[in-house]
Amino acid sequence: MIIQDHSLVNEFPNQVDLIQELNLADDTFHKLYNQYHELDREVRRIEEGLENTTDEYLESLKLKRLGLKDELYNRLQQAEQA
Repeated sequence: MIIQDHSLVNEFPNQVDLIQELNLADDTFHKLYNQYHELDREVRRIEEGLENTTDEYLESLKLKRLGLKDELYNRLQQAEQA
């Protein structure tokens, strides 16, 4: 099974500088960024077989990760427009 890299810099490669800037300057973005990466690490551990869980739980984590990614993307878009 190939496990995809869902890090934000991989998901949004054209916005790496802005991600780094907001991560340092915006407390809310920083908090969401950390939550996203913690969820991503947990999903990767499960997908790599390092942790066992139900398929339903894994899917719920992926949905949470997607929601956080959407929120972070919206914040990136707002920052670009500002």
